[in-house]
Amino acid sequence: MLCRFAAASRSSAKLVAPLGCLVSRQKHTLPDLPYDYAALEPHINAEIMQLHHSKHHATYVNNLNVVEEKYKEAVAKGDVTTQVSLQPALKFNGGGHINHSIFWTNLSPNGGGEPKGELMEAIKRDFGSFANFKEKLTAVSVGVQGSGWGWLGYNKEQGRLQIAACANQDPLQGTTGLIPLLGIDVWEHAYYLQYKNVRPDYLKAIWNVINWENVSSRYATCKK
Repeated sequence: MLCRFAAASRSSAKLVAPLGCLVSRQKHTLPDLPYDYAALEPHINAEIMQLHHSKHHATYVNNLNVVEEKYKEAVAKGDVTTQVSLQPALKFNGGGHINHSIFWTNLSPNGGGEPKGELMEAIKRDFGSFANFKEKLTAVSVGVQGSGWGWLGYNKEQGRLQIAACANQDPLQGTTGLIPLLGIDVWEHAYYLQYKNVRPDYLKAIWNVINWENVSSRYATCKK
């Protein structure tokens, strides 16, 4: 969605540049899951996965398409006020789509355990041990007030891993500059039907389905 806005001579060019060129594009679509809804049981049950993917993520996708269409119309009309008013909806629904698209690939029925290779070495370097890293990311995720995400990200400028929390659907890279490697959704819709309001139990369970191959691949890619 993000790209440079070429028409720099127009008065609204600087405003729309970070939001993307919306004049000619295909609509966003809900990505298929790489596993069945029941594949992550008993750690995350099928009902949660079905609702989370086919309802919640789908809503972000649909709303993002609607907002982008309105934004495109506002750009065409030179309506800067409307462009500004649409930015929170772009951030929320665009972030929801970005975050969940990462989240599904971060999970696997064959997940769990510990990472290997370069990622494990980086975790030991930046957090002391895998156990320390796991404890810190869990604590940050538990501590998110209301709804949001716990993240492991890569700071490309400093060449190190960092843990961060983002509120609501704020996208990690768009709000902190960190490249997302592993995201843990702590909105209640991600766990309430199974774990009620006991977020720590959900976070204890989710480590059993973390797809470390996917996280390692993301780490290797962002280092290039």
